[in-house]
Amino acid sequence: MRIEVAIGWLALSLAAGLHLSAGTSLAQSGNMDIYWIDVEGGGATLVIAPTGESLLVDVGWPRPEGRDARRIAATMQEAGLEKLDYMLITHFHTDHVGSLAELDELIRIDHFLDHGGDTEERNQVWRELYLEVAGDARMVAAAGDTMQLGGVDVKFISSNMELISETLPGGGPNPHCEGAEHKPAASPENQRTLGALFRFGRFSFLNLGDLDWDMEMKLSCPVNRLGRVTLYQTSRHGAFDGAGAPAHLWAISPQVILFNNGPRKGITAPHMYERAAAVPGVEDIWQTHLALEAPDHNTAVDLIANFEETEDCQGHWLRASVAPDGQYTMTNGRNGYSRTYTAR
Repeated sequence: MRIEVAIGWLALSLAAGLHLSAGTSLAQSGNMDIYWIDVEGGGATLVIAPTGESLLVDVGWPRPEGRDARRIAATMQEAGLEKLDYMLITHFHTDHVGSLAELDELIRIDHFLDHGGDTEERNQVWRELYLEVAGDARMVAAAGDTMQLGGVDVKFISSNMELISETLPGGGPNPHCEGAEHKPAASPENQRTLGALFRFGRFSFLNLGDLDWDMEMKLSCPVNRLGRVTLYQTSRHGAFDGAGAPAHLWAISPQVILFNNGPRKGITAPHMYERAAAVPGVEDIWQTHLALEAPDHNTAVDLIANFEETEDCQGHWLRASVAPDGQYTMTNGRNGYSRTYTAR
């Protein structure tokens, strides 16, 4: 049965509140924190609200030794979390849902969010795994649905091949659409991605999972429905020319861009890094991993969390800590290096 997030939120927030003091009190700081956990070209983004409520976007790859699940659990422990309030699976590809069963054995997960659609035969094993783990705690979010995460506004931008119909504040006609390149649609499951925009005061964070070039163009042309965003996590790990449409990137005009790439997945397409760096107003680009197959297409060394091949990788995180006034600090878990920005 489909559950509307916007309708069901009040009851869920009250239920989550019953566990707040026991489950998340260590994580309360007054800031919104975002951790990008290095699952080496998969997806694992942990959002922690000022109240300590938490939402994890995707869980990385399946590994016999539970590598990605253990990295997520370790990051949660370091952040002071004893449980996960929400598990959001953007879509049923292996690198986004693969370690869910292992993570479920390590930590308590209260609620699950997904796009609600079916998938292709090759992905069914991961959809079925998700449904088994989620059980009665499953919720489905549609494009346009909203929820509150402890003071953070969450707007679902895409879901099950649909996009928001309204234009958000700051959006409008996009002058970069004229003559812009269009590309064929990617796999249907990428187009089903459950993508979200997180807002905390002046700060906004956009995570569209593996949404492709075709859907980006529909979202941004001829009208930019999103407006500008503060921090943008690249779609499809920055790995393919099937995402990162320039008309879309220039419309959302992020201040900071983050590649959740791996040692040999991400930033492999010609000029992908340069395309991101050319966005007007972008101040910095951060990477979860050095792109070993594109040595000339990487950001500054201090802004990269991991450098090694898989067998030697320590899985260091990147973190954004966002204050209520819009000032936010990006920190590299490998070397402690940080830079502070003010949300525009």
